[in-house]
Amino acid sequence: MKNITLVLALLLVAAAPAVADHRAEAEKLVAGWPEPSRMAGQAMLQAYGAPTELTPTQLIWRANGPWVESILSKEPVDHHFPMKHQDVLEQVVYFEVPEDKFDELAAYDGSVIVERTKGTLSARCDKEPMNYLALNLAHDIISGKRSVEDARAFYAKTAMAFKEGKKDPYTQGLLFRPGTKAAGDPDQPAPMAAKTGG
Repeated sequence: MKNITLVLALLLVAAAPAVADHRAEAEKLVAGWPEPSRMAGQAMLQAYGAPTELTPTQLIWRANGPWVESILSKEPVDHHFPMKHQDVLEQVVYFEVPEDKFDELAAYDGSVIVERTKGTLSARCDKEPMNYLALNLAHDIISGKRSVEDARAFYAKTAMAFKEGKKDPYTQGLLFRPGTKAAGDPDQPAPMAAKTGG
């Protein structure tokens, strides 16, 4: 037992510099990115430490906090709701969204993304609290608690208040329980494909 404990301790010590180097590499990388990406990157590195993966244009954390993954992109996407900003941070949860709610979610916020095959629901914004807000309201729509119009109005009011330093539970964490990987729907083969095997 002592030998196993010693081996584990040595492995942890050996891995520590690599993790530290990985974080330093990520910090150096985002330092040269556009401001929205740089700010989001600094916040994510502070909250979650070194990313799981990094490329010249993305940092990716897997299984961080409540998220299946968090993807920070160098290149921002312009988004004007509820005010002009740039989306750089996509955060994903497993969640089975009923097909009859897809249109409502698209009308609510174009940066809320449903992937039926993977069984995921994600939000893309410039800050993690705004992703919490977007997904909590998406859940309200899915569950029938709010209409699209009500969700958009609440989002705008809460985002403005957040900008002024006021915190709402909708911006502090997920207010629903995410699903599991089993939420994915691989669909069915088309009749012709089933007959021909491809």
